[in-house]
Amino acid sequence: MSQQTTEQPPSGHRPAAARPGSLAGDDTVSVEPTIGWHCTHTFYRFDRALLAGLSTADREAGMAAFREILDGNAEQPLRLQKWIVPGHKADFGLMALDPSPHKVDAVHQRLLASPLGPAIVPTYSFVGLTEVSEYLPTVDQFAAKLIKHGEDPESPSYKAKVQGYAAREPMMHKARLEPDFPNWPCACFYPMNKKRKVGENWFTLPFSERSRLMAEHGASGMKFGGKVSQLITVSVGLDDWEWGVTLWARRPEFLKEIVYTMRFDEASARYAEFGPFYTGYIATADQILRHCRLLA
Repeated sequence: MSQQTTEQPPSGHRPAAARPGSLAGDDTVSVEPTIGWHCTHTFYRFDRALLAGLSTADREAGMAAFREILDGNAEQPLRLQKWIVPGHKADFGLMALDPSPHKVDAVHQRLLASPLGPAIVPTYSFVGLTEVSEYLPTVDQFAAKLIKHGEDPESPSYKAKVQGYAAREPMMHKARLEPDFPNWPCACFYPMNKKRKVGENWFTLPFSERSRLMAEHGASGMKFGGKVSQLITVSVGLDDWEWGVTLWARRPEFLKEIVYTMRFDEASARYAEFGPFYTGYIATADQILRHCRLLA
């Protein structure tokens, strides 16, 4: 995977505030997180019967507003991506990220309040926050792992590896907390939980065992470097599922291949539960309108 994925597997981690050195005890009052951004995935369909009843003028005004809301520069969150969604679950989807939850949700509200709003029907949404996984090693943890695997802490090789990891750490955190969208055309989103069943309770496993399982999971993902990129958002306490997984790929078959491959890892095969999958193809507002036959 690319930078969002090569360092960390796509599931089963604790919210960022639980990591050592976080600001979990900060008593600041705010709707913006101390670390990370709000992230919302929202999916919609067009009500064709209502569209058919619009006058030509209202339809044109609605499409102009649709383009301005989704492709204009005013009132946009820091990140906004639009998807054409195949199948019956939705016609199009939006992925929005910003420190402010109000700015993220404003796109949704502006759509519903627009001239096309009565004909735009939300079909699914998922709310979360970006995070840094507890399984992403700190510099000290990375150094300890090198020693455990036989590296001499006085050797030039050890020192170079530790220094290199320390130099990459800020970039790895930023890629998870304040991500850019990869310039790839194919995407999918799905929510997931870790099991809490008798004999298969992820949350009763010791940290060392969870780390081992996630390391195996991450090794599978690394095989898709340059083909697939991911973003994990945590939704514990915020939505019905615990995490949201967004994948982007250079080609659609890579989405199939990575999900299939990683299902065989014990972290998924034994402990993961998955919600609905939404496939998307990155598009502009105009491309969505044309694809959905609102434009000739």
